[in-house]
Amino acid sequence: MIRLGVVGLGVISRFYLAAIDRLTGFALAAVCDPRPEARAGHAVPAFSGHRAMLAAGLVDAVVVTAPNDAHAAICRDAIEAGLPVCVEKPLDIDLSRGRELAAAARAHDVALFTAFHRRYNDNVLALLAEVDGRPLESVTVRYFERIEEHVGADRWYLDAARSGGGCVADNGPNALDVARLFAGPLRLCEARVGRDAAGIDRHAVLTARGRAPVRVELDWSYPGEVKDVTARLADGRQLRADMLAGHDGFKGSLWHEYEGVLRDFARAVAAGGTGADGGLAALALVDEAYRRENT
Repeated sequence: MIRLGVVGLGVISRFYLAAIDRLTGFALAAVCDPRPEARAGHAVPAFSGHRAMLAAGLVDAVVVTAPNDAHAAICRDAIEAGLPVCVEKPLDIDLSRGRELAAAARAHDVALFTAFHRRYNDNVLALLAEVDGRPLESVTVRYFERIEEHVGADRWYLDAARSGGGCVADNGPNALDVARLFAGPLRLCEARVGRDAAGIDRHAVLTARGRAPVRVELDWSYPGEVKDVTARLADGRQLRADMLAGHDGFKGSLWHEYEGVLRDFARAVAAGGTGADGGLAALALVDEAYRRENT
């Protein structure tokens, strides 16, 4: 039984809490959030600061769903306490800090696991099985949504200083990670980014190369929601997975995806620091996309 402490009780935390409740092998041992209203109503000890939670000795591992700019400090303190960490993507908003965290996890021999929930999507996995290593002509991933409808009270998503950017920083990691399932490690080729009057990237097209050309289309201003992946095979067939199909309700697909996150995290905990890549591949692609945008 892994006793988990959840740091950050925002819009994503409910999917973790539900997965912890449904899965054997995990128990919720503590929660942490600076907001009193977020801490209220939990049946486990609730802390206003993560250091107090770590010092209490109640948890075996930590789930970090705090705002992106807080990831580095929370992850570092947990790692130095010898605790494995599951952190929501991105690992951090700064690539150099992400590399430091991954090195610290290896040094302390604890898992540093970045959660990319879309890699556990049942429709994506069915498409991956259908492709089954066949030669690919191209892979396209679309990630369209109106961001204001998805963040709830977590308005920090719209603050680039706290979130690390706009659609490229937020949706880019999940979309790129899905592309990597099909095309393997990616090398960025081009990043076309469109920003609003406030300077936030709301639209982007990223092209990359792996075992096949990859195109990632991102839209933070879309009237509705489209999240899918299309694999065009070398024999001319075109196969598609709709990540939302079969999952009723707003964000309905996330319930089963976060169960997959925690199952994989359990395996990472057992592996220790040997698997502590910390999501650096996606973080490096996002960093390069911003550095090279529209050049």
